Amino acid sequence: MLNILNKTVVLYLLMNIPFAHADMLEKEEVRIFMTEMVSKHGFAFEQLNSLFEQAEISSTVLEAISRPAEDMPWYKYRRIFIRGDRIRLGVEFLEEHREILMAVEKTYGVPVEIIVAIIGVETRFGRNAGNYKVINSLATLAFNYPKRSKFFRSELEQFLLLTREQKLEPLAAKGSYAGAMGIPQFMPSSYRAYAVDYDKDGFIDIWNNPADAIGSVANYLKVHGWQPDESITCQVTAKSEKYKEILTTGLKPDMKILELLDYGITAKFNLKFDNKAKLLNYELENGNELWLGFDNFYVITRYNHSALYAMAVYQLSQEILKNRKSKSNFKQLMPNHRECVK
Repeated sequence: MLNILNKTVVLYLLMNIPFAHADMLEKEEVRIFMTEMVSKHGFAFEQLNSLFEQAEISSTVLEAISRPAEDMPWYKYRRIFIRGDRIRLGVEFLEEHREILMAVEKTYGVPVEIIVAIIGVETRFGRNAGNYKVINSLATLAFNYPKRSKFFRSELEQFLLLTREQKLEPLAAKGSYAGAMGIPQFMPSSYRAYAVDYDKDGFIDIWNNPADAIGSVANYLKVHGWQPDESITCQVTAKSEKYKEILTTGLKPDMKILELLDYGITAKFNLKFDNKAKLLNYELENGNELWLGFDNFYVITRYNHSALYAMAVYQLSQEILKNRKSKSNFKQLMPNHRECVK
């Protein structure tokens, strides 16, 4: 009986131990993927075989992706990012890279404060860019996370192409549990499509080069439709509960301001009736807040498809503006009308 119990325990442990690298090559999906990389992109099969032999499936990655911060209510999510230490670091980052930021705003039309806030939310201004091996994160999610395997399989493909193009060591690159990389946390497809060599040194480096990271964030937002000097969001109130009829899960502006007024929405500022906006509801500890998200707010959600994320970026940007030191240097580049259309 003891031997049977021991065998049962051993079998249970073997079934539940985190996947080791040897298991990677035993997966049919991995073999198919490697074959496709050879036929589509000319990779050497032996090279890929060696790479996946050393890659590991991470149970930590699977645990992390199962509990995203964006599932929190707003009042808890906000506490993560709108903090004194992060605001202080944001001011320091803005001051340190002032000239680059101002030049990037002129080039791409994206406000300095929004660029800084995105970097602040993503990596605390480069201080926390992730310690997961990117190959492990992407392989884990591509072949062991059915819910989004198609997306991560594509990102794994893009990562291998990126490392070849940029002459990076695939096993050395580190990032988030989801495979996002560098100071601005670009996924491999975004790195290849939107990252820029802003300082023209011949190498796109979003891990260690703030100029490239800042320029890449701005380029990403511009390509996704950022409109210079247009509003981002505006807090509003409601005269009744009728507004609940138009609360939906989408993020894209879908109603004209004039239509929103019919649902009892009011603002402290005169809004342009023909502008479109999305009515957004944010949960507080006691009650809620209503905001309008304009086209530029929607553009921020292209970086991370979450209304919580975009609002955290916006509010952090405003706190950094309020606390910046060299206010005169940013007078013309940071107009005070971005919160709402006057």
